[in-house]
Amino acid sequence: MAGEFTAQMSVYKGRWRLYIVLLDGLTCPWPEYSFDRVAPVPTFTERVDALSVLGFEPVPGAEWRWTEDSEDPDDPASAVMLIAAVQVRSWTGAGA
Repeated sequence: MAGEFTAQMSVYKGRWRLYIVLLDGLTCPWPEYSFDRVAPVPTFTERVDALSVLGFEPVPGAEWRWTEDSEDPDDPASAVMLIAAVQVRSWTGAGA
């Protein structure tokens, strides 16, 4: 698996999960890691460790970006969902 991908993190079923968005049409389900909690938000180090478990690493210089969404886009009173995203690549390993 070569190239860059988007890793996203959001709360799903009461816990933070990190997943790699693979739009190749071949990978289903997407690689996913669960933090098994809703609070606190996973730290930067925890996110990098989770990416490593999935075989990925942030692209050098990439920064996490946070986006606000809603559970029901047609309802302005709907609960807010936060989605974090960062560009990643397949993990090259130490010294590679």
